[in-house]
Amino acid sequence: MIESRGEKIFYGCNYVLLSLIALATLYPFLYVLSASISSPEAVVTGEVLLFPKNLTIEAYQAVFAEKEMWSGYANTIFYTVVGTLTSMAFTICGAYALSKKRLFGRTFFNLLISFTMVFQAGMIPTYLNFRDLDLLDTRTGIILGFAITTYNVIILRAFFQSIPEEIEEAARIDGASEAGVLFRVVLPLSKAAIATITLFYAVSRWNGYFWAMILLKDTDKIPLQVLLNRLVVQMKPSDTMLMDSAFSIGETIIYATIIVAVIPIVIVYPFIQKYFVKGVMIGSLKG
Repeated sequence: MIESRGEKIFYGCNYVLLSLIALATLYPFLYVLSASISSPEAVVTGEVLLFPKNLTIEAYQAVFAEKEMWSGYANTIFYTVVGTLTSMAFTICGAYALSKKRLFGRTFFNLLISFTMVFQAGMIPTYLNFRDLDLLDTRTGIILGFAITTYNVIILRAFFQSIPEEIEEAARIDGASEAGVLFRVVLPLSKAAIATITLFYAVSRWNGYFWAMILLKDTDKIPLQVLLNRLVVQMKPSDTMLMDSAFSIGETIIYATIIVAVIPIVIVYPFIQKYFVKGVMIGSLKG
C-alpha cells in the first residue's frame, strides 16, 4: 500500500508527538532512579537532570538497613496478594450473578450497585463504621473493608454478558453445575478480563496508603506506602535513620525509597501486558 504525502506527514507528526509524550512520561521515573544512585551534593545542587552523578548506593544501604522498611514491604505484599485474591473472589461472584437475566431483582441490584459510584458515605461515616465493626487497627479491615470496586464489577459483568449463552447451556446439558459452568467455561474464556481486573486491584492495593494510614496504628501492620508517605510528605524519618550517619545523604533516601516501592509493579507489568491490552478493549467491539 502506497502512502500519500499527507499520510506520511500525518504519521511522522504522530510518531513525534507520541515519542514526546512517552519521554515526558518516562522522565520522572528516570530522574528518580538517577537521583537515588547519585551523590546528595549533586542532587541538591541540581546537577542531576537525567543521568546519575557520582554513583553511590548509600541511599539504598540506608533504606534496606531500616527494619520498618522490611516489615512494611512484607505487609504490602500480604495486603496486595491476599487482598487481590479476596477482591477477585468477591468481584467474580458478584459480576457473574449480575450478568444473568434469570437473577431475581437483577435490575434493582444493578441500580443499587451503580448508585454507590455516585453517592458514597464519606470519610467520617466510613471510619465510624469500621470502629463499630471492631475493624480498626486490623489487617482484616484493610482486606475486607475495600474488597470490591464497583467499576471493576461492572466491567467484569459486561464481559460475562458477552459470552454466548449457548456455550453455558451446552455445559449444563453435559451435567455441569452452576459452579462448574463458572470455573470450567466462563473463567477460561475471560482470561483477558480477569487479568485486567486483577491488575487494577493489585496496583490499587500496592499503592493504597490513605485508609491504611487512618485505620492502622500498629507499626508492625502498616504497609510500605504509609512509611513512604511519612518520609516524603510528612518528612518524618524513623529514629534509626536519624541515628544512622547514612541519613546525612538526605534527599537521596527519599528517591531510593520511591524506587524500592514501585519496582515490583514495574517488573510484573510486562508479563501481563498482553492480557491488559485485550482487557481494556472490553465492550468496544462486538461480534
